[in-house]
Amino acid sequence: MRAALVLHGPNLNLLGTREPGVYGRVSLAEVDRLVREQGRRRGLRVECRQSNVEGELINWLQGAAREGFGGIVFNPGAFTHYSIALRDAVSAITLPVVEVHLSNIHGRHSVIAAVARGQIAGFGPQSYVLALDALLALGDGRAPARVNSRRRRGV
Repeated sequence: MRAALVLHGPNLNLLGTREPGVYGRVSLAEVDRLVREQGRRRGLRVECRQSNVEGELINWLQGAAREGFGGIVFNPGAFTHYSIALRDAVSAITLPVVEVHLSNIHGRHSVIAAVARGQIAGFGPQSYVLALDALLALGDGRAPARVNSRRRRGV
């Protein structure tokens, strides 16, 4: 894998000021810098994008392979809990997707988790770095194959 796409969903542009007790005081620009630096150290180009628009995130997911990306780190934000459209977009593409969250979302339901290769949550900005490492492990065969392939077919 030579390039990874990092997608941030709605309200992540407010990181650093939005609910700092939950999400911390690190800005989105700082998260992006952290992830790009980790990619550089691993020989990987990382491109980061953020949108509050569901359709734009879908277009980026669907176009990632054509743009030369080998995998996607995806924080769907609030769409995690109800966007069947994003879930279907992740399910439809062949690139590995690692779902990532800054906070521990396991008290809430994710519709994306069933179709992502994995999920990392609760480690703040470090969640993105861990997700990038997970994508690299998928690319070099160190990560286990999908455990339950039936999960791809339904929520």
